[in-house]
Amino acid sequence: MKNNIYVGLVHYPVYNKHFEIVTTSITNLDIHDIARSCITFGVKGYYLINRLSSQESLLSRVQDFWKTEIAQNYNSDRVEAFSVVRYARYIEDVLEDLKSQELTCPLLISTTAVEMEGQKTFLETKEIIQNSSRPVLLIFGTGNGLTEEIHRMSDIVLKPIKGYDNYNHLSVRSAVAIILDRLISEI
Repeated sequence: MKNNIYVGLVHYPVYNKHFEIVTTSITNLDIHDIARSCITFGVKGYYLINRLSSQESLLSRVQDFWKTEIAQNYNSDRVEAFSVVRYARYIEDVLEDLKSQELTCPLLISTTAVEMEGQKTFLETKEIIQNSSRPVLLIFGTGNGLTEEIHRMSDIVLKPIKGYDNYNHLSVRSAVAIILDRLISEI
């Protein structure tokens, strides 16, 4: 299994339901649940990407608790999951951080619930990841999804998760778990 896969949860720039570009808030559930999925699938780092200093402070307070002895005694599995959580203001900051850590530019893979031209299937993307020596940054959007600008700067845009019917509005936490399983799992 490739051990240089990273996840980014983007809070800006994303769309709201009116397709205006906004900044969304970091949520406690997203921090915890996505960190747990990341640890489960061997993700090296999970970046919460939000340009607001108030949101950075919120994340810092949550992280500080999970570094305490109380937290260790309360739920050591959650403490372990928090070991991959990181913060960045912008996607470009994450790309620079990964380039510095990994000594090469990461392969940027964006996700969406919308059909777009030129998207890759999970199988095609899994093969590219396995055959690439580059680290991978897999980014997910909050709100109503990543902006077109982000998809244009991506190396790969994944096809949407398809379920039983036309309904396609999963929580980002569920989408992360499903996509990590499809791209990383040995099955």
